Amino acid sequence: MKKVISTTKAPAAIGPYSQAIEINNMVYTSGVIPINPENGTIVEGDITVQAERVLKSLSALLESCGTSMDNVVKTTVFIKNMNDFAAMNDVYARFFTKDCPARSCVEVARLPKDVLIEIEAIAAL
Repeated sequence: MKKVISTTKAPAAIGPYSQAIEINNMVYTSGVIPINPENGTIVEGDITVQAERVLKSLSALLESCGTSMDNVVKTTVFIKNMNDFAAMNDVYARFFTKDCPARSCVEVARLPKDVLIEIEAIAAL
């Protein structure tokens, strides 16, 4: 049976979706964008600032489910500009230090609220 996950430690859903869904000992997150969960504002800054905020929120979301970044098996990274890939990757590497998850990274024309990055994840419980 699926369980809806919601936490105030990650950005609230801004539409008809859940922050994450738990089912069959797995957690599937929605895409996380660089919103400060304390005040709901977009974090201003370059890709490194925005990527760090996203990954901190993603980590908090996973921890609220009883898992962690160590148990992530797959991520999908959406970035506005592929020229930001190396800088994003440097930040990403600080959050995934061993047994890194599988990953896709795609450049997109536009993201919600015109942010530079969005990341979604699948993790084991």
